[in-house]
Amino acid sequence: MKRWKSAGLLSCLLIGTGFWASAFAEAGEAATRSVVEPRYTVAGKTLPGVAMAEDRPEQKAEGNWMSVQLRWPIVPGAVRYQVVLLRSAADTKDNIALTRDWIFTNGVDISLLSFGDEARNFYWKVCPLDYDGHPLRPFSAPEAIAETGIENPETPTPTTEYEKMDYMPVYPVYSWVPTPGAKHHEVEVRRETAAGPVVLHRLAADEYDVYETAGFTTPGDYSWRVRAVTAVGAPVTDWSGPSRFTVTAPTPIAALGDSITHGGGVMSIPPGMAIYDWETYSPVPVKNIGFSGNTTAEMLDRFERDVLPFSPRVLVIMGGVNDYRAGTFGSTTVANLAAIRDKCNAYGIVPVFVTPTPINPHLMASRAQIETPPSDWQMHQAYVNRWIMSQPYAIDVASALADGQGLLREDYTTDGLHPDYFGKKYIGERIGAYLMQHFPWIAEERQKKS
Repeated sequence: MKRWKSAGLLSCLLIGTGFWASAFAEAGEAATRSVVEPRYTVAGKTLPGVAMAEDRPEQKAEGNWMSVQLRWPIVPGAVRYQVVLLRSAADTKDNIALTRDWIFTNGVDISLLSFGDEARNFYWKVCPLDYDGHPLRPFSAPEAIAETGIENPETPTPTTEYEKMDYMPVYPVYSWVPTPGAKHHEVEVRRETAAGPVVLHRLAADEYDVYETAGFTTPGDYSWRVRAVTAVGAPVTDWSGPSRFTVTAPTPIAALGDSITHGGGVMSIPPGMAIYDWETYSPVPVKNIGFSGNTTAEMLDRFERDVLPFSPRVLVIMGGVNDYRAGTFGSTTVANLAAIRDKCNAYGIVPVFVTPTPINPHLMASRAQIETPPSDWQMHQAYVNRWIMSQPYAIDVASALADGQGLLREDYTTDGLHPDYFGKKYIGERIGAYLMQHFPWIAEERQKKS
């Protein structure tokens, strides 16, 4: 399906906050080396653009707090957050120093320049909001920024959670908490070698995230980092420290699909957060080979490139939503899925088909400005699902996510197209249980990270 709107960002490492500690539980590579770049100034200091953040001594701004980074756990269902700065611990209206209402990440850097040294004594609190701006929970208890905030962060802060996942997705999405006022960013992707990191490519990005289009199918160690830049690409900050990841093969069980496999949720959160990846909830580790926006024809086209390098014994196949919502006949979708099945059989891979989930056209149009599907989309979805359920290995997840009219349940989605937390959790548990039941000799030899 279409890529997630990146009005906001994704979530983060849970740094320095004590509240909502149970939020997650409750919701239950030929390249050249880096070229020498000119020096530039940030935070009143001159820094070498070529220097790697991890190789420099720690640098801290002196004097007043110019900015503070605040972080908190993702709250399931939260589309945005409201952060309030208080002049002291007193949680009263007349003690409010600043309010930020439109935060699409679970972390924020706030400029404190207008407050001077007074800001050292500030407290803060945060409230998760739904699509309509209604609180999902009360504000957190006020906490001192001197104790829980990060003083004068000099770079954007990566927020992906790939370290929590069983396997690195083939197509990661890089995300971060931006530097205050920074609208443009650059991401550098590197392969780690014994001689040092080698730059694979750089990606121009907007405020919060960027989607990787060069899939990682070669085993090895990699990393990525991000910096803020001007509209013409001149550095504004230093590079962030590296976020490292490893690609391994073979992978016994993998999943080929579109954005529902790729991950992400509640409109503002792109793939990269464990809470909105259905693989998180599977008791069996599954390699994510999803690609946002894919049709079944595109899934078929990239089979050899993206699936075969991992030599899966079982391939979960979940696609079709982008077909029927764009007017593709069900017979065409079935022909593509059958071709994927035939490729699996030719390479000794067991195909496991999953029914494509329903959609909710009203929410798609009214909330996410996603084009309205043809009026007969349900007929084509039903055609595809009947064929899927006639296959030797098939899992129905669509039925449980549909309301009485066959639409994607409103309590399972925000944008009407992508299942959110509860939908992803159901899909993961359902697929995982099926894999455990039908392929125990494969599933039982693999262990989850958590």
